[in-house]
Amino acid sequence: MESTEANDTPFSTPAPADWQKRWVNAVLATDGANVPRAALEQIAPFVVQPKALLYSPRAQDKAERLRDDVLVTIRTDAGTALAINLKLAGYAGTTWWHNERISTAFRSPVDPSDGTKPNLPAVRPWTAVTTDGEERTYSALRSEFRTLNELLTTIERSGNELAGRDGHRPYDLREDLVLNGQMEPCMYIAQQLVLDEASVDTSGGQRPSSYWAWPAVRGNNRTKARQELLGLSSAEVVTGVPMAKLGMDSRDVSTNPAFWIPKYSAKLNAEYKTAREEGNLDAAAYRSRKVAIVAAHLVIGSPSPERLYRIVQSSNRRDHVHPPLEFKPNDRSRSLGRSILGAYSAAGILNEDVADVLAGTQPISRLTNGPGVAPISVQRDWRSMRLLSEFFPGEEDIRRQLIRAALSEPSPSTLARPHVNRRLRAWSALTSESYPEPWNPRVADALPVALAKEGAALSGRPLQDLLASANDDADAFEELLLYRAPHWLAAFDLIDADRGSVGAQRGDSDTDQTVDNEESLRIRRGVNNAIAAMRANRARAVGLLRELAAAMDESDRQPMQIGESGELLDKPASRAWFNKTFPKVAGATRANATPPQPDAAEAPPETDTEAVKRLRRELADVLTTLEEGAKLLPTIASQMRTHARAANIAQPLSDSRAQSTALQVTALLQPLRELPEVLLALGNREA
Repeated sequence: MESTEANDTPFSTPAPADWQKRWVNAVLATDGANVPRAALEQIAPFVVQPKALLYSPRAQDKAERLRDDVLVTIRTDAGTALAINLKLAGYAGTTWWHNERISTAFRSPVDPSDGTKPNLPAVRPWTAVTTDGEERTYSALRSEFRTLNELLTTIERSGNELAGRDGHRPYDLREDLVLNGQMEPCMYIAQQLVLDEASVDTSGGQRPSSYWAWPAVRGNNRTKARQELLGLSSAEVVTGVPMAKLGMDSRDVSTNPAFWIPKYSAKLNAEYKTAREEGNLDAAAYRSRKVAIVAAHLVIGSPSPERLYRIVQSSNRRDHVHPPLEFKPNDRSRSLGRSILGAYSAAGILNEDVADVLAGTQPISRLTNGPGVAPISVQRDWRSMRLLSEFFPGEEDIRRQLIRAALSEPSPSTLARPHVNRRLRAWSALTSESYPEPWNPRVADALPVALAKEGAALSGRPLQDLLASANDDADAFEELLLYRAPHWLAAFDLIDADRGSVGAQRGDSDTDQTVDNEESLRIRRGVNNAIAAMRANRARAVGLLRELAAAMDESDRQPMQIGESGELLDKPASRAWFNKTFPKVAGATRANATPPQPDAAEAPPETDTEAVKRLRRELADVLTTLEEGAKLLPTIASQMRTHARAANIAQPLSDSRAQSTALQVTALLQPLRELPEVLLALGNREA
């Protein structure tokens, strides 16, 4: 809702207390609503014209409820939820630290190490004991914080991280809100924020031990920008607006929106009137007039409240994996992975507690059937291997149908490299949540296409057993190389996903690209090549894998170099050392090929018939990759031009670079023109 120029008081005040109460009661009387009363009472002062949302039955014995036409059903792979479409004062809501675009800025609950990042508080369904003594789950969430300062820091950090992760938005969001108002509704969900330690205000009075908030599950950036225009922060809306901002001489804060909204709106309305009279279009009150009242969706119910977190996250996921915002690869891949887990959970084939741990919202230690009290490396490995099994089920597994639907994939027999990479990157990105820093999820692209067609072939052996026997057990060594080594090497910055050019490979800042006083050249090297080099030097590779596991168990310390026989050396390992110790291998196995599976005997020589079948698959893979690349090039060029304009870069590419790139494309055209004839000839019978 956009305030008009003729309105001298665009900033709303709360409805009368009796109408707020009637609105709360009407929500709770609506079929499908099961949100806590306290959460509704907190948001009620922000609701604009609650009377217009109510339906009053003529029958005296029927309760007032919400009108049917203001209810919105949210449908996702994880389940359904019910929301109200309504108008709120622009101050409402808060940014959310559980927004998937900024999850890598916090230490995940599934990272068993101490870490250096601030903790991302675990989120749980909100439960309460009813009058009949039964525990009931409601459509709200609950998180715990040690202190008020920790809560404030978390809210503020989420806002700061959002500012640096605004995707590829080709416009200034705040100025767009000033000019056009908020065109699309944000979606908010109730969450109770509980403090372990109480605090006092400046006069010695007790501050609340918990707060009800309505964080944005859709529209975090809009919420942040809107509140900034209005002169408030999310932390203030949740934990109290300073009295000084209300024009009062006090260092305390007001936590009651029914108290501070009228005073703050009166202040802004007065400033707005003055700005109009003086023609001051730059005044804060004038610039924020179009977001004084905004449309919003409030989630008020779900038939599966225990899955509410995954449901509302799924409803926002499309914005994370599609334009216009195109978020960072790790955030996008984690979102895809959680979509898969949500589909499994909704179908009843994945336990809720396990789904929470795999999705990264609950600590691994909460699982009764998990790894238990175990070293950090074992806990991380348990979760990673479980994720791998979930994302690459076998042929007769019901999960095959669910994952195809969640990712819109073709049949397993026609899966190509791009499809498999999406799953691998989802596995890799979610695995990295158990580590201090995320890595590029493309490191997992080293695994073969056959993994999706045949399913993950894991032995089920404990990590310690694999490490202990890898020197003499070929199967154990191969399983470690395939499913652990890429992530472990990336976690300690010994490798990076091949970015396609020598110049794009990161140098070794710690050693200034030198090792043992020798120059270490940048090497264009894929993960597959690094694994092949380790395969060719088993003793040293096993020693390195054991040292990486030990480094994890000792608070992710710096791993040490490994000698020729697998012994520890008294020097820190680095990327330069790794590249020298495990030099690039010529003709290493490509990711499209199938490396030996850990539990498979040596395969017999390939027959001509088998070769034809294999080459058919490889042909389909190459064509799919070629098609994907051709479609992607115009998008990349367009985005480059957009960002160049935003950065005032007149020439995104130099003349010589543009010409060489165009010539590179032109050079591809000649062989492509001849391809149709070559391929059609394969359809002709030979005598």
